[in-house]
This record gives sequence, C-alpha cells and structure tokens, in this order.
Amino acid sequence: MPKRGYLKGPKLFSLARKKALQFDLPQTKGIKLAELICSIQEKEGFEPCFQRRDICQQRDCCWQASCNARMLIE
Repeated sequence: MPKRGYLKGPKLFSLARKKALQFDLPQTKGIKLAELICSIQEKEGFEPCFQRRDICQQRDCCWQASCNARMLIE
C-alpha cells in the first residue's frame, strides 16, 4: 500500500470540503474540520473516528495520514 501524504490546515480542509460535496453533505461553513471529516467517514462506510483515537486499524481510510493516530498493522 503506498504511503499517503500528510495534509494539514487549509489543504486538508479543502480536501474535506471537496469530498463533502461529492457526498451531498449539507453546509460545510462554520463546521469544525474533525466534525466534517467524521461525517465524510460515515458516508464512506467507516467509523467516524478522525482524531478521536490513539490507534487506527482502518487501512483504507484516506484520512489516516492526517489523523495523528498510530497505525496498527496486523
């Protein structure tokens, strides 16, 4: 699996807004980044856990690199 780049700040928010538009999520202005990404994770079929855990097991989550959770590889 190729390593995904780490995004933060405006670049990460821009990516989240683009994905939110793809899923027809409601208004994204005024929402916190972590809340927005958790909403997107639900639409993608993942548990909404962005920046809520210390350890991550979701290998296919595109937010994992920016989440700061330690990746658990089995």
